[in-house]
Amino acid sequence: MGLFGRKKTTVGLDIGSGFVKVVEVDHSGDQPEVRRVAMRPLLPDTIVEGEIMDYALVADTVSGLFQELGMKGRDVVTAVGGHDVIIKPIEMDRMSEGDARDVIRWEAEQHVPFDIKSVELDFQILNPHDEGARMDVLLVAAKRELVDNKIGLLMDAGVTPGIIDVDAFALHNALEYNYPEAMQGIVAVVNIGHEVTNVNILENGVPILTRDIPFGSRRIREDLQRERGLTAEQAEEVIQGRQTVPGLEQVVEASADEVGVGIERAAAFLMTRQSGEGIGMIYLSGGGARVPGLAEALTRRMSVTTKLVNPFERVPVDPEAGRGLNLEEAAPMLMLSLGLALRSA
Repeated sequence: MGLFGRKKTTVGLDIGSGFVKVVEVDHSGDQPEVRRVAMRPLLPDTIVEGEIMDYALVADTVSGLFQELGMKGRDVVTAVGGHDVIIKPIEMDRMSEGDARDVIRWEAEQHVPFDIKSVELDFQILNPHDEGARMDVLLVAAKRELVDNKIGLLMDAGVTPGIIDVDAFALHNALEYNYPEAMQGIVAVVNIGHEVTNVNILENGVPILTRDIPFGSRRIREDLQRERGLTAEQAEEVIQGRQTVPGLEQVVEASADEVGVGIERAAAFLMTRQSGEGIGMIYLSGGGARVPGLAEALTRRMSVTTKLVNPFERVPVDPEAGRGLNLEEAAPMLMLSLGLALRSA
């Protein structure tokens, strides 16, 4: 999606179920450059299925990370997501953006399954230069409580939200910058987080469907512990690819099957379209994407090439950006925070 007005640097903050991740991007040169990268783990069950169980603990974690980076009080770009966010392409009578803003709430009542008085709305006209009587619009609605809670959390942590984005759009931003070829045809962006996998179906670069699957890297860790008798630390080493274990292939195949079923359900509507075109490529990101063999297993399961994405594929990184981090290992986890930092408040 498009960028807003720019400042010299932008800080992207991703508060996930397993880690708080920060990426700072410098926009002052000919192209964006990653200046700093940092991560801090959250205690288990601090965030469950996207719901924060302990606001004070999360705020303290965010605050501590920004203090460590010397960025206390900074404006940040962050995001909301989950079942309380709706992204939907709709059609409207052709009109100016200003006129559309006046009537979008009435249009949204026809498409949003929430009390329209309790949501924050935004939209983007997808074909502004066409001349037909109708125009394609991407409608976004988020429950106001979700947005207010995120703002309150950040204020408690001593940082200021400059932009509240949507998870799926931030992933889209990072994908478009690093893999411009993904903006052609129908592709799936699959972000496997700690507890939830986000599936975003794009058609020629436009999000046409987003869906969350209740599956993440936590499930893979638990399967390894239960089925292979590993400790939590040993399971983490396997997920990171630092060691292997007999029978790992079966766990990976079962994980790929669960993710594959979720993708198929999300993309089922494609089968009803006249073109008959299905998903041509899967782009895989998130902490769960690092599991050895998962991308290959998903390729076999879906009969669609699956590519493990690198958020720094085309974005240069300062050599001092991630001191103390193995950026190559952490990269798939940083797709969302990099996408946020590519915006500018």
